[in-house]
Amino acid sequence: MKVLFVCSGNATGAPGTVVKNQANSLHAKGVSISFFLIKKKGLLGYIIYGNKLRSFINNNHFDIIHAHYTLSGWSAVIGSGNIPVVLSLMGSDAHGNMIASNRFTLKSKFLIFLTYIIQPYVKKIISKSANIENIVWAKRKSIIIPNGVNTIKFHPAAVSKQNLGLNEKNIQVLFLGDRNDIGKNYKLAINAFSLLNDLNVELHCPYPISHDQIPEYLNTFDILIHTSFAEGSPNLIKEAMACNMPIVATDVGDISWLFGDEPGHFLTSFEPVDVAEEITQAIEFSKKYGRTKGRDRIIKLGLDSETIADRIIEVYNSVLENGK
Repeated sequence: MKVLFVCSGNATGAPGTVVKNQANSLHAKGVSISFFLIKKKGLLGYIIYGNKLRSFINNNHFDIIHAHYTLSGWSAVIGSGNIPVVLSLMGSDAHGNMIASNRFTLKSKFLIFLTYIIQPYVKKIISKSANIENIVWAKRKSIIIPNGVNTIKFHPAAVSKQNLGLNEKNIQVLFLGDRNDIGKNYKLAINAFSLLNDLNVELHCPYPISHDQIPEYLNTFDILIHTSFAEGSPNLIKEAMACNMPIVATDVGDISWLFGDEPGHFLTSFEPVDVAEEITQAIEFSKKYGRTKGRDRIIKLGLDSETIADRIIEVYNSVLENGK
């Protein structure tokens, strides 16, 4: 089976980490994956690349086009010809870019509109979580498949805090997001920490770091704090769980489902007092138990990358079986 991934290459000139990891897991299952990268920003850029895709398709054979993100989906629809298109909704294309709880940008409204009207033109729509799927009205085409976790790369490991220059005697809390991204809501983390008034607890925000460095950070720090305004199925949460890391997170996306009732995972509101209280509980858990059993939860939910790859291949097969 030959599949063409259509996705943005604006940031680095290469596929994003999430898309790249999914391609690798599918390749390991025998699926031939090629990339067509969109390297021009804005709706007009995606339209231009849709026409370029048409020329590319004429000179190459593919069984399926898998577009990642709605704007890439429009490029795929424009350039696909008779090749069926599968669309993965990534998050902001379904719920917008949040700037506060239940508030999003004007640009997001247009993107959500584009997601709404593209649905008749694609064969299948993959949503990462139930809250993303809410925008899908073409329910017969819809399926929820979260991104998988590379459980070989992300696994529990004993790492000295000294390796990252951390004080081993203190509780080290990790915020692994862009502090300048309003949607990641770093301000809430800072406000909550100001209420702790505990010199033995330290908050660190080392962003940006490479994806290859993340396993070391998740295994070195005591607690992860995740205060986003909105999410689909956040990869960082799953990666931290695969490393058995205690987590405090706002109740967004599918995080409550990921956590289940597993001890060491704490949901919070957007109130600093509540966040501070949950961090305090996480600290007590960390001191008493050290790590969680989040990895077992990830495997139980079938969120390892191999299982997720099998589910995506099932989607491809169903599209091909129903004809182009």
